[in-house]
Amino acid sequence: MNRNIHFDQLPNRYLFKEIEVRADAYKTLHPDAHLLRMGVGDVTRPLPAAIIEAMHQAVEELAHEATFRGYGPEEGYPWLRQTVIDQEYTPWGIDLDIDEVFISEGAGSDLGNLSELFLPTNCVAILDPSYPAYMDSSIMAGREIIPLPCTIENGFVPELPKQKADIIYLCLPNNPTGTVLRRADLQRWVEYARTNHSIIIFDAAYEAFIEDPDVPHSIYEIEGAQQVAIEVRSFSKSAGFTAVRCGYTIVPKQTGLNAMWLRRQCTKYNGTSYVAQRAAQATFTPEGKRGIAANLAYYKQTAQLIAGGLIAMGYEVYGGENAPYIWCRVPQGYDSWSFFDHLLHTCQIICTPGVGFGDAGQGFVRFSAFSDRKDVEEALKRMKTIV
Repeated sequence: MNRNIHFDQLPNRYLFKEIEVRADAYKTLHPDAHLLRMGVGDVTRPLPAAIIEAMHQAVEELAHEATFRGYGPEEGYPWLRQTVIDQEYTPWGIDLDIDEVFISEGAGSDLGNLSELFLPTNCVAILDPSYPAYMDSSIMAGREIIPLPCTIENGFVPELPKQKADIIYLCLPNNPTGTVLRRADLQRWVEYARTNHSIIIFDAAYEAFIEDPDVPHSIYEIEGAQQVAIEVRSFSKSAGFTAVRCGYTIVPKQTGLNAMWLRRQCTKYNGTSYVAQRAAQATFTPEGKRGIAANLAYYKQTAQLIAGGLIAMGYEVYGGENAPYIWCRVPQGYDSWSFFDHLLHTCQIICTPGVGFGDAGQGFVRFSAFSDRKDVEEALKRMKTIV
């Protein structure tokens, strides 16, 4: 047996597992401590009533012989796939066929599994910093990686690769920096991909937070993108589905990868839960939309509260607009992990060390607006005592 030696290049622990281990160690020593969790991007608001009702109805259907369902289509039920097109793409003037939409258990799985469509000899361009799964899955596959630094100096807008990149991961609005690409910037990436016969894997998990009209909600708003881009979306952050698990991936036929992805899914995926898909369909009802809008407004206001509070204390802050994340430069004398430990041990606050997202994240931490409002207010009060 020859194991995959590329795993040896990964950190000992996944970023968020390392955070959990350190937080648990502190809690063991200080069992009465009230830890304020502002690091992990897990939602805190309850699911809207319309979604809960749809799930209850779906569960009830599974309790009766006449309405029971077993395995569903690997690519998702047609009624949800068509709803995704009608609600999320047609309003932006984007034409998709139903067989270009694939329902999944969430964006995280697809973002890693899509790499199976490409040979290990393909090189991958990845924003630095970025969501760790892009880097980790590329390392596991043994691919050459081209880091694209996103820094204060370039306004967190990466330069196009100087060498040919076969695969490009873009996450916009960005996790962790909270920054965006405007229409003209994204057009440059599509043109690069078309010229170099590259594929863009476009992570649009935070699309629902976009408010700036010059920031595209989908990469397919850019002319020619359906030839070179796969778009991955999730109900986790937009609709609070972190426990429900449902998302979808668009694989246009023009990419030449649609049939391959269908074949892959039919072999390795038995379809998303019927209950989860009915819940996802309910997010597009008038009642579902109202409930989701209220939750999104809560998170957007929380992001503004965090950013404003940190700025008032003198911190250098980015993001927090069009995105739920605040990217904060650590004080002089600290690096990302030492400031994480400092906040944990002096204020009982959990953030996310920026270096965990890539080398260019060193010297930053990420705060998440997916936090309880009272905890955020208390966290800001505690931080004022150490300024």
